[in-house]
Amino acid sequence: MILRILPSTLAEETIWAPPSKSIMQRIVAVATLAQGRTMIARPSESDDCTHALMMAAQLGAEVELGEDAIAIQGRFPLAPRSTNLTPGESGLGLRMFGVLASLHDSPLTLTRSGSLLSRHLRGFADALGEFGVHVKHAAPGQHPTVQGPLQGKEVHLDVSGSSQVLTGLLCALAHAQADSKLHLHGVVSRPYVQMTLEVLEDMAIKIEVLEENAQERTWTLRVPGNQRAQALDVAIDGDWSAAAFLLGLGALCAPHHLNVEGLHSSYTQADESIKGALLFGGCRLAGTEGGVQVLAGKPKSFQVDLTDSPDLFPPLAALAAFGKNPSFLRGIHRLGNKESNRGQAIQREWARVGIQVDLDQSKDVMTIHPGPIREGRMSSHGDHRMAMAAALLGAAGAPIEIEGAEAVSKSYPAFFDDLEALGVHIQVVAP
Repeated sequence: MILRILPSTLAEETIWAPPSKSIMQRIVAVATLAQGRTMIARPSESDDCTHALMMAAQLGAEVELGEDAIAIQGRFPLAPRSTNLTPGESGLGLRMFGVLASLHDSPLTLTRSGSLLSRHLRGFADALGEFGVHVKHAAPGQHPTVQGPLQGKEVHLDVSGSSQVLTGLLCALAHAQADSKLHLHGVVSRPYVQMTLEVLEDMAIKIEVLEENAQERTWTLRVPGNQRAQALDVAIDGDWSAAAFLLGLGALCAPHHLNVEGLHSSYTQADESIKGALLFGGCRLAGTEGGVQVLAGKPKSFQVDLTDSPDLFPPLAALAAFGKNPSFLRGIHRLGNKESNRGQAIQREWARVGIQVDLDQSKDVMTIHPGPIREGRMSSHGDHRMAMAAALLGAAGAPIEIEGAEAVSKSYPAFFDDLEALGVHIQVVAP
């Protein structure tokens, strides 16, 4: 689908952030194993969460879809209904449910699709191997097969590539027969790991933090085995990753302000750091009863480290294009194994509309040089966050056509509907 986004002034003052797919995927994963019936209100309708629910059912859980809520009756030991799990394009889903699948002793295949087919899974295979799990066909373009059972033990793990495998291990190891002790090195995306620990605690899983060194990015955790997660009644918080785009839109296009509601922060979210980044950029924010208000105003230049929140690169790179001076985003080494190579994609696509972006691998920094946006066509590269960032450039700059606009369904299916409801002018160029 190709959509044209036209420069617009917002006509509404309030929008609700969509439910967090990161929180919901974790709750669905733990609920798959949990004793009792987990009730999820305000569920995410993103593609990633749809695939999470499918994998929960494929592993043996009973999933009931209601109009406003979802019920999951967990089952453990697992009783898979199929030898195939279908994560779709969800990297978190593949890694998390792939680890859960290793609690079973029969081979289970993870049938990936789309952009996920080109992503490497070295950390996934290596980590599971430490716990006695056999992983085959983990190279790009292949469908990996895992065969357990997962065995609790003491291991040293390099988790510098991603926190997603660690999330799966924390959910699964508590259900292994033996205790585990994890010596973690190169911990990245710590807020995502914290979110996982908070969800597990709410679902009666105990994990002990024995030692943590934030500066050296090391962590030692003890995971007692033979635990059983317990069901939970929960409403899914608003998604700060999506809210980052809405707040940027409000700063650039609102006549006075925009309220983004539904951000209750019941669980830690890495991308809540968008508030600090916006403040560094000279944007004015205020808290509301259930969210954040951003006042209209062009940003100044800013410097932020996004090592622990790499999903903020696209919205902040879009916002920086409207600044007064160059802005600097640190942490580009985290961008290579996403839905697209986001560093290179941002550099290429921003250049199409007149904005120079420099990538300095030696300093791990992206530099965005602001300037007038010119009319043009940008590709989403099949990446939901690239499509949303391109929409910001069009709404606040010049008419922009977005190829592959449907990619937003991965995390925020209603994104363009919400933009239209706010007053952004959108035209369909090609279905």
